[in-house]
Amino acid sequence: MSNTNGHGPKTAVLYVRVSTDEQARSGYSLAQQLEALREYAAREGYRVLEEVADPGQSGASLERPGMDRVRDLVAAGGVSLVLAQDRDRFSREPAYAYLLRREFEEHGCRIRALNDRGDDSPEGQLTDGILDQLAKYERTKMAERTRRGKLQKAREGRVMASTPNYGFQFNAAKNGLVVCEPEMAVVEKIFRMAAEGLGLRAMQTRLRAEGIPSPKGGQAWALRVLRRLLESDVYLPRTYEEISELASPETLTRIDPSRQYGVQWYNRQKVRVETVSEPDGGGARRYKKRRTFVWRPREEWVAVPVPAYLGRDLVERARAMAAANRGSERKYLTREWELRGLVRCSCGLKMATQTTSAKASRPYYNYRCNRSKDYGTDACSRKAVPAQKVEHMVWGLVFGLLKDPERVRAGMEALIDRERETGIRRPAEEAVGWAEKLDECDRLRGAYQDQQAVGLMTLGELGSKLESLEETRRLARAELAALQTRVARTEELERDRDALLESWADALPEALDGLTGQERNKVYKMLRLEVTPTADGFGVTGALAGFLCSRTDATAAAPTRSAPPAASSTWKASPTG
Repeated sequence: MSNTNGHGPKTAVLYVRVSTDEQARSGYSLAQQLEALREYAAREGYRVLEEVADPGQSGASLERPGMDRVRDLVAAGGVSLVLAQDRDRFSREPAYAYLLRREFEEHGCRIRALNDRGDDSPEGQLTDGILDQLAKYERTKMAERTRRGKLQKAREGRVMASTPNYGFQFNAAKNGLVVCEPEMAVVEKIFRMAAEGLGLRAMQTRLRAEGIPSPKGGQAWALRVLRRLLESDVYLPRTYEEISELASPETLTRIDPSRQYGVQWYNRQKVRVETVSEPDGGGARRYKKRRTFVWRPREEWVAVPVPAYLGRDLVERARAMAAANRGSERKYLTREWELRGLVRCSCGLKMATQTTSAKASRPYYNYRCNRSKDYGTDACSRKAVPAQKVEHMVWGLVFGLLKDPERVRAGMEALIDRERETGIRRPAEEAVGWAEKLDECDRLRGAYQDQQAVGLMTLGELGSKLESLEETRRLARAELAALQTRVARTEELERDRDALLESWADALPEALDGLTGQERNKVYKMLRLEVTPTADGFGVTGALAGFLCSRTDATAAAPTRSAPPAASSTWKASPTG
């Protein structure tokens, strides 16, 4: 693989990143970073190959579109330097910075930030590594101090929410809630509808028909918003005696024993947000935020009293009726949905199944966008797609292709190649790097304990450093698990390829035509088929996408093996006829 290695032209890739909260808080803009990097590159004589930006991306993960682009450029060769304004632009986690440095060095590329303290020598890298760990330690201490400060304020009965619950607004001091009469009237209406036995969707329809906007101003109330509102303890009145069993003594001095109060809970869950990516079936990747919620022990919860407004009987009756409605949910599917989980709206969300029926009429089956389903057509204008029509069209196109084993093999192997290219860069090397990081954590743990034993470190300092090391260990273990998942995904593709070739490819037409809806769904999933309605038909990704784009009937000629299928195609056929 080519690299400059000090003998060719000096080339650089400029990398800039800003998370949404940083941009809003300090104006730490992408333009400002790029200006500083361009000046440095011009002064040092570097030719800039590409400027890569990651707007709104957290430095707590390497799963970022821009960083993936940088890694691809470095892997292709010819990059002397990857440059960022600050070291934490690459990552806020030293373990990730270590992994990137190892990866880039193997391609003859250096990683550098304008605020580096050391040089490229082992001593310089050690200096930067130590300072990175100290910066992480300080960030951890600052976050812990902030959390403890908020926790103490909550124990004193002060509201710590960034946004007040619907039906409330902040008081003048911004540390408590007061009732917002117009919104609370809507809350009471919702509880009354629930108490009358209306389901969430019926309530959503009635609120929309009456022109009552959602908390964020939309025309339709999301079903999960209605569900959370009914379950929230801020609307359940409690007596002073009940509150005294939940709240701290400091809090009880701030409330009136003759009144009732709802409860806003603080410190109930520990939330971790991380970015993850997945193949989109078209050779690229989708990036999304994943939140992990861990319930804290019940004794760590903090109860903050808020003014009560609704009657207790009303709230309890509404909750009982809502629970009864949940218990009456259907236990089986109304039909075999051949494309269940495989239709994606152009807005990005998966389309759900929908069964509607009019009086004295047959039922209608559709695939409908979840965003449209929850929020209404003002959130997504995509119309429902008739299920029988799109299912018939998909099967008609796939049926003939399954008769040609070489097409199936070519499509699946192209998918496997793309998965390897976009999903796993250097699995063995990355696994070694994370294993070394785990060993380093074990060595540092012993060293810190030895320092504390001889009096060079206090117990408090030891605890903080061990907590930081444990976070790094958790990160390393998570990355090793992610590597195993990516390898397993490729192996699963290979198994599905073999199963398709053995079971379905070149099968008798009668056998294929006799497949049930669930069996067809299984075949589609093995082919990684995904359908997206478009303005003039349907887009498709998956193993057979390249063959479907030019197909007009069951006798279309098979492409040669030397020309693998494209990652995605569009069928120019109207789903509505």
